[in-house]
Amino acid sequence: MLTIAGSDSGGGAGIQADLKTMLAFGVHGMSAIVAVTAQNSLGVHGVWDLPADAVRGQIRAVVDDIGVDAVKTGMLSSAALVDLVAAELDRIDAPVVVDPVGVSKHGDPLLAPDAVDVVRHRLLPRATIVTPNVDEVRLLTGFTIEDVADLPRAAEAVLALGPRWVLVKGGHLAGDAVDLLTDGAVRVELRGPRYDRRHTHGTGCTLASAIASRLACGDPPARAAQAAKDYVSGALAAGFPLGAGIGPVDHGYRHRG
Repeated sequence: MLTIAGSDSGGGAGIQADLKTMLAFGVHGMSAIVAVTAQNSLGVHGVWDLPADAVRGQIRAVVDDIGVDAVKTGMLSSAALVDLVAAELDRIDAPVVVDPVGVSKHGDPLLAPDAVDVVRHRLLPRATIVTPNVDEVRLLTGFTIEDVADLPRAAEAVLALGPRWVLVKGGHLAGDAVDLLTDGAVRVELRGPRYDRRHTHGTGCTLASAIASRLACGDPPARAAQAAKDYVSGALAAGFPLGAGIGPVDHGYRHRG
């Protein structure tokens, strides 16, 4: 499986979370780093995009020699990077999970304003599954989710942008943690307990990578999403303090005695 995303120097999200998640699912992880961040538990202190040739070179080196069974995209901070990655996905015949990262857990913007339209029109039509949270739904569609009852209409608004499936994450809403997976014809509610935890860094990256890992193994979307939901719920429950701010979820919780 190939992740195309930014590096998190603190190790809780981004490429680092993706690779840990793939390992947890028994999948060989490969990466194309599009940006380097200076990041810790307190926030994102700097973002440096890699040159287009470096990003393209990483993707093609992996795809042309090893091949991929699934792709996950994460933070793509600029319009140029989004456009480049979308073009490279045209060369790949494998499921693609798009995590449309807009802001960090600390509220730091991670997507340039001029990149949003490129995500809408170039990246989302290439997605097998897109995994927006409530803030990312609003960023992409203008639709505001107030409660769980709004999830179906939110999903319809995202599906209109071209992905095959959408998983609208309701973790920011009150009550149980309810996500909605749909392709417009089939609807699957994924419910889980809400954990009142401070240490939640990396949940979005982890969920998208877990879905892609199961797609790489041949799972259909609904089964992949449920397996990912179960894994992230456990990782979130086991989240731990790290540094002075928001700690990460525990990617290795299944392997602890």
